[in-house]
Parts: sequence; structure tokens; C-alpha cells
Amino acid sequence: MPVFAQPSGVAGMAIPAAANSRLSWVQALQAARDNLDVSLARRALGAAQADILAADRAPFPVLTTKASQIDLQNGTGPGNVLTQKRIDKAIGVDWTYERGNKRELRTRVAQRSAAAAQADLEDIRGQQVLAASGAFFDLLAAQDRLEQVMGIERSAALLATTAARRVSAGDLSAQEAARTEIEAQRAKSDVLLAQLDGQRAGLVLAQLIRRPEQLSSTALQVLPDWPNLASTPPLTDSMLAALIDQRADIRAAVERVQAAQALMDNANAQKKADITVGSSFDHYPGTSTRLLELRVQMPLQWNYNYEGEIGRAQAQLAQAQDALDKTRLIAGTEMQRLQQELIGAAQRTQAYEVEILPRARRVAEGAELAYGKGAIPLTDLIDARRTLRATLLDALSARADHAKALSVWQLRTDPQSLPGRLASNNP
Repeated sequence: MPVFAQPSGVAGMAIPAAANSRLSWVQALQAARDNLDVSLARRALGAAQADILAADRAPFPVLTTKASQIDLQNGTGPGNVLTQKRIDKAIGVDWTYERGNKRELRTRVAQRSAAAAQADLEDIRGQQVLAASGAFFDLLAAQDRLEQVMGIERSAALLATTAARRVSAGDLSAQEAARTEIEAQRAKSDVLLAQLDGQRAGLVLAQLIRRPEQLSSTALQVLPDWPNLASTPPLTDSMLAALIDQRADIRAAVERVQAAQALMDNANAQKKADITVGSSFDHYPGTSTRLLELRVQMPLQWNYNYEGEIGRAQAQLAQAQDALDKTRLIAGTEMQRLQQELIGAAQRTQAYEVEILPRARRVAEGAELAYGKGAIPLTDLIDARRTLRATLLDALSARADHAKALSVWQLRTDPQSLPGRLASNNP
């Protein structure tokens, strides 16, 4: 009967030496940092940074040319159209002066939005890394599960072959031999199901790590990078608050609140009307060829003081603050849940590896020995094997749950401890 593999390494996520054809946990996480979802977030960040350049500029001056006083009844007279004909020609420039610090406020909105996009990029990168880590351990568990059920299938086939020989020798009834054959067929079905689970897990991981060549193949294999059992100290209120504040989704929500505040300030600034100043040079033969015009324009804001824009900005600010409060609440609940899940998964894994699985092995080994000596019936042997099979698969499930819980906890509490500088400020 195959033996359930023990965790390797001395601390954290250990990486044993293996063939290069297999993917390590570190390689999977590093590849997930630059998958298509992260690329989309990076493009959104680039667009948000471009918005800063678009916002941080003054209104362009406006160049105006005109021709007026054209006498259609008496004609414009002889001569060159630009210098001699009686046409009032003018060229001028107008420029709008923004009051109320609108440019700075507009730029501040874009800067805060870009900072939120930067935090979104880090958050999405972390989410993809977590998804890749979970898919990695799902595939690793599927590989180990396939190895275990293949070992069980070989043992069941051997028992069925032995039973057939004993029937021929008259040492065993045909009914008991048929039961062994049924167990062998069930074991083959379990192998097929385990292979299918492995293929599904491989496709999920291949998509997350951006390996399209693996999407039409089942060749993706991973190294047995199981983590060691880790003890988790309880979180104090101050530690929990610090961990929440450093989360990327919290920082993104804070930046959006600041962007909404700047947007509301900008809406209030609309109450101060902008002034447009300009001048033009006129040329009118027969009157003067050097006429200067100076002008000032400003809108007359009657019966409306931008209440609609201000009301909308206030609602957006309140919405951003509510989103921040909700994100903080979810983050605090998630941190406590993650800690409890990690503690529970570690205890469950340790119980299987230290107590439950060794006992199931001893029971199965004892049943094998007793059946070989004719001390127990075939039913007891099959029951012992089924118990061992179920225990092996449950132990694998517990180990995978612990590995996924530990990687999530590490990312949420100490992102820099994971490979590839997951919390890097570089986009």
C-alpha cells in the first residue's frame, strides 16, 4: 500500500530538488504576478496616470480672426484685399483664467485616482498570486491523490488475482472472489476520476500562470512543495488594525475617498466664475490701420449656483466613505477568519498525520496479515482497506487546506515574505 508522503523542508514553503519539467510553488507565484488580469490592471493604472497630465494644464488660448464691415451695397473699393479694400480685419487672442483653484483640484482628483489604481494593481496581483497558490496546492493534492489511488488499485488488482487463483484451487468461494473483482473495478474507476481531477486542476493553474500551451495539454506537473505545520500567534487589536491599514484594497478605498473630497471641492469652486480676457488688432483702411480692442468676459450665473454638481459630489463622497467602511469591516472579519482557518487546518492536518493516519495504516496492515492467515473474513479486509483509502484522501485534503490557508495568511500579514516581492511598488 502506498505511503502518504510527509512534508519536506525545514521551514516555510520548502522546495526540494527535482526535475526542471515540474513547476515549483515559487515559480507558480512569480508567473501569476504578470498574468492577464494583472496586465489589465496595469493598463488601467497607465490610463489613470495619463489623466494626471490631462488634468494638470491651463485652458488653451483661443486665436480669433474676423473680417467685418464689408459694404455689399457700395463695394469695398479697389486694391489688395489685405491692405487696401475697405474691410475691417482683426486678429486676436482670448484666454480663460480659472478661478477657485480649479486646476489644482482637478489635478488632485486625477492623482488620487491614479494612487487608487496603483493600489488596485497591487490588490489584483495579490489576488492572482493567492489564486495561483491555491491552484498549485489543488494540483499537488490531485497528483498525490492519483498516486495513492493507483497504489490502492494495484493492491486491489493483486487481491483479485490472488482470489481467482484461490477459487481455481478450491480454497475460496466464487462469491468472495467476485467481491474482490468488484473492489478492483471500483479502484480503477477511482484512478480515472483522480486523473480527471488532476487535469482540471492543471488547466486552472495553467490559466492563472499564463501558460496557454498547457491549456490543451495535461502535462503540467508541480513539485511536492508542501509547507510545514506553522503555529500562529493570536492577533491583538493593534496588530489587526495595522494589518488592515497596510492592505492594498484599504489603501485603494482611502485614495478614492480623498479623490471624492477633491471632486467635491472642485464642484464648490465652480461658484467662482472664470474670467476670459483677450485683445485683438484691427485693420480698417480709410479709418485706421492700427486699432486695438481689449475685452473681458465672464458668465452671468443667475438663479443657479451649481447645486446639482455639488449635490452629486457630496453623494459620491459619502459613497466612497461607505465603501471604505465596508472594506475595513470585510478586511477585519477576513483576518480573523483566516487566522481561525489556519489554526484549524494545522490542527486537523497534525491530527491526521500523527494519530489518525498511522492508526488506519496499522489496522490495514493487521487486517492484511490476519486475512493471509485466515483469521478474518474478506469483508473485514475490504472494510480496513476502505477505511485506509478514505483516511488517506482526507489527510491529503487536510494538508491542501492547510497549505492554502498558510499562503493566504502569509500574503495578508507579511507580503514581502512571499516570492517575487508581491507588495512591490513597481507597476
